[in-house]
Amino acid sequence: MEVKKVLETCLYSQDLEASRKFYSEILGLKLHSRAGNRHLFFRCGDAMFLIFNPEETRRPNQYVPSHGSQGAGHVAFSVPEEDISGWRKYLEQKGIEIDADIRWPEGGRSLYFRDPSNNSVELTSPCTWGIGNST
Repeated sequence: MEVKKVLETCLYSQDLEASRKFYSEILGLKLHSRAGNRHLFFRCGDAMFLIFNPEETRRPNQYVPSHGSQGAGHVAFSVPEEDISGWRKYLEQKGIEIDADIRWPEGGRSLYFRDPSNNSVELTSPCTWGIGNST
């Protein structure tokens, strides 16, 4: 048996509406579902990206164990390396401050910025991890 890939990952935000706008309108992720002020689920390729309100997910739930986080988290989205310069220009035009633009010594490039909840968001080429340049 072996684990093959990450199926879903999540960040936490108390302002789900600001997160919805950011991830759908700025990054272009398709909203799959929303449950009130508890969570947002986005499609991201063949995986899912989740935003949970930590105050809501700490409460007992009949379906899943309680969970939550405080402070800024991190997520990295895969993009073709040749698109990163275009992403940088687009984000700057949208008024999003770039925290870092790194060209890694072993290859690959990463662009870092913040979402409305101060989570660190990274757009990176898969070759950063030696996975090739496919998204």
